[in-house]
Parts: sequence; structure tokens; C-alpha cells
Amino acid sequence: MPLPPPDPFDGALLVDKPPGPTSHDVVDRVRRRFGIRKVGHAGTLDPNATGLLVLLLGRGTRLSEKLMAADKLYEGTLKLGETTDTYDADGVVTATAPVPPLTLEDLNAAAAAFEGDLMQAPPMVSAAKVSGVPLYKLARKGLEVERKPRLVHVYSFRCSAYQEPLATFRVKCTKGTYVRSLVHDLGQKLGCGAHLATLRRLASGPLKVEDALPLETVLALSPAELQQRVIPFIQLATAA
Repeated sequence: MPLPPPDPFDGALLVDKPPGPTSHDVVDRVRRRFGIRKVGHAGTLDPNATGLLVLLLGRGTRLSEKLMAADKLYEGTLKLGETTDTYDADGVVTATAPVPPLTLEDLNAAAAAFEGDLMQAPPMVSAAKVSGVPLYKLARKGLEVERKPRLVHVYSFRCSAYQEPLATFRVKCTKGTYVRSLVHDLGQKLGCGAHLATLRRLASGPLKVEDALPLETVLALSPAELQQRVIPFIQLATAA
């Protein structure tokens, strides 16, 4: 019996996620707009993070594990002198401290200590689960539990500009790396605290944000136009 022809919507769609919606919100809006039954993604972005979100459509969802395993490239800004309970700008400030005199070279010397293999525990406000319960749900109840560290690898962590208290940086890392934890730990190392102010994902493996469309542009496409933006399943499977 001949196999059914491939569906033109089987594959991946590259979306430039805006700040605000969760990754699940983006998946849901695309699913509802185009009536595609199976839609997933290949790696979560926090609600206020922007940049590349790889949506998987139809049979493309079968490649989720392989695509999620790809290395990631991010750029962002960090703010020194303030520590928050979420390690980013969405959280409550838990500590403040004067920022010591620092140069860009000082920042990069400190950041270099976090390059290479790291055992990193997920933040309490994260989607990681303990005994099947997402940590953020426990955090909302005011609970803090022990989190098992996991091995990640940071290929590079470099700042490109600094004007106190803000620094611009780039991080290339393996999947599962919490960039806000890197920033938090850098702040602790510098003795003044820090939190992640903004974050943008530039790439996931060979897939780049320059090839993505803003979410609102995607939602305005016709089905025929959307089809032209889908990276076919066979191409993805070969690349993966």
C-alpha cells in the first residue's frame, strides 16, 4: 500500500517571538490560526525573552528531541547591583549592593570563569520539575526545594559593552543552560549581585533568527504563504 504524500505543513516554522507571550501561547495561536492539529516547539523561551522560537508542525514534532538538543546562541543585557528572586527583571528585588569600579575587561575576566563544563541547578522560578511539579508552582507558594544540578557546557560568555550598571553580552551554550543563572552567578562572583535584564535567542543549531518572521507577521499569512515558510520535514530530518 503506497504511503500517503507528505503534508506541505510537516516541518518547522521559525518565529521571532515578541516579549510577553509564553512559548505555549505562540504554539496555541499558530495552531488555532491555521487549524494545524499538531504544533509544538523545540525549546522554550521565557515570556519576556525574544528571538528564535522553532515551531514544529505535523510530523515535524517527531524531531523535537533532536532539534532541542542543538546548541544555542543568545544575546542580552544584565544589570549589576540588584539581585532578584527569579534572577531576571520579572522578579522581586531581594538585595542591592554598590557596583564596584569595573571595566569591560574586568567583566570578561569574571565571565570567563563560567565557560566550560558547569553543574547548574535550575532557578526556583523555572519550568523544571521536582517530583513531577514545576518549580515555579512551588515558588508561588513560597516554597524553596533542593534542585539537582545538571551538567551544561558554556562555549563562550562575553560582554561587548558596559555602562554601569548595564552590560551587553553574548552566550553560546548547550541545551538546558539557564542564562539568567549565569548572570546571577556572575553577580555573586563580582560581589554586587546582578540579574538578567533582557534576553534574545539568536540561533538554535543551524537555525537563525534572521530567517524567522515576527509572530504577528506569521499570523497574517495565508495558508499558502505559510507553506512557503515551512522548512520541510525531510530537510530537517537530514540536518538533524
